[in-house]
Amino acid sequence: MGHLSTHVLDTMNGCPAAGMQVTLQRQQADGYATLQTLALNADGRPPQGPLLDTATLAVGRYRLLFEVGAYFRARGVTLPEPAFLDCVPVEFGIADAAAHYHVPLLVSPWSYSTYRGS
Repeated sequence: MGHLSTHVLDTMNGCPAAGMQVTLQRQQADGYATLQTLALNADGRPPQGPLLDTATLAVGRYRLLFEVGAYFRARGVTLPEPAFLDCVPVEFGIADAAAHYHVPLLVSPWSYSTYRGS
């Protein structure tokens, strides 16, 4: 059963990035179209579960926009202006709509890492 999921961990504070805003977009012929915008739950995951499920996952190019700067500011972290990281875009492709794609993000105000998870 194909689906797309994400999970964000705040490596500065050693916890899930609860409340971080995330936007999912799909590439169209004329640019990216927003599919949804949400705030992550207490576990750093989308509150509704998968971002896309079997019925909505399709082959194509996608982008997740993680609002890192706003998240750390809300936690009381003093960031320079402009912040080193503000919005972190992760662009990726879905080649098999029947597969599970997991896009985790490990993030601090100064660095991030992502990979195709399981």
